Amino acid sequence: MDVSTFYALFSATCFTLVGLWWNVVRSHSEWMREPALRRIVGGIYLSFLLPALMGLFAQVGGTEQPQIWRAAFIALAVVGCLCTLRLLTRAGAGGDRFVTWQQAGAALLYLLIAVVGAFPELAVHIGLRPIQAEALMLIALITLGHALVWRFMAGEGRPAEQP
Repeated sequence: MDVSTFYALFSATCFTLVGLWWNVVRSHSEWMREPALRRIVGGIYLSFLLPALMGLFAQVGGTEQPQIWRAAFIALAVVGCLCTLRLLTRAGAGGDRFVTWQQAGAALLYLLIAVVGAFPELAVHIGLRPIQAEALMLIALITLGHALVWRFMAGEGRPAEQP
């Protein structure tokens, strides 16, 4: 695996997804008027922005200076985990089960990303370099983000609209 090429493509893709999400949100200004919807919209935004930033730091540090990407992955994963857990606690009991499971999965992935950043030797136990293990978890995180966007756009992951 050419780590530099992967993370270059990954970051560019994630930043493209951020831009696409901005366009979707801009065409639905009503989403920004209600605090609960605004939080969900912001959570989706972060689900693409944080991995994009992680990818940039992975390129800067690469395999030659892993302390750069490791520190960034830990910090950004902690932010992602806390924001995702905050969304989960505010969702309430009446939330969509899929969205709840998706957010719980994202929080777990963020936690694992931080753990591998802090303890990179854990990746060796599964036969991967730490930066490769992180890449696989970021792919899973983006996949969950896509699933959340689909549910949200289909109206299943957001509160019913008021007449």
